[in-house]
Amino acid sequence: MNRALARLGRLLRAVAGVPVALLILFEEWGWRPLSRALGRLSRWPPIARLEDRLRRAPPPLALTLFLAPTLALLPVKLLALGLVHAGHAALGLVLIAAAKLLGTALLGRLFVLTEPQLRHYRWLACALDTWSAYKQRVKAWWRATPIAQAVARAGAAWRRRWRHWRAGRRA
Repeated sequence: MNRALARLGRLLRAVAGVPVALLILFEEWGWRPLSRALGRLSRWPPIARLEDRLRRAPPPLALTLFLAPTLALLPVKLLALGLVHAGHAALGLVLIAAAKLLGTALLGRLFVLTEPQLRHYRWLACALDTWSAYKQRVKAWWRATPIAQAVARAGAAWRRRWRHWRAGRRA
């Protein structure tokens, strides 16, 4: 009986691990780069002033602002689904993808700007800390797998070839 429960537990962790791994992958390769890209706009003085005000926003306003992009883009996503339903699948999918990219960039940038205020909420600080610790464990596990090490080696080789190719084009 204990072996069966142990096997079931491993199976459930493996099944649940796939969406969590995808979420971590999206955060690392989506949220962070898009947030950094949007952060480049802060070189423009009006955006820099706006970001400074966001950094100083009180916690309730920071939480509201953090949730705003999700709620603001909901009608756009519903419109996109309507387009898909009306037979304009390509346009609907492009609109959904654009809304997702914009929403992710805004949410990521707002999080970077308002994280200290958001951490005033104990429940949110606890959730963020728990998520961060879990994410670190998953990433450490992934890096230890042979496939991740092979992917890392292949990526390093590709980057070397890319730098070599670019250096040759500049010469």
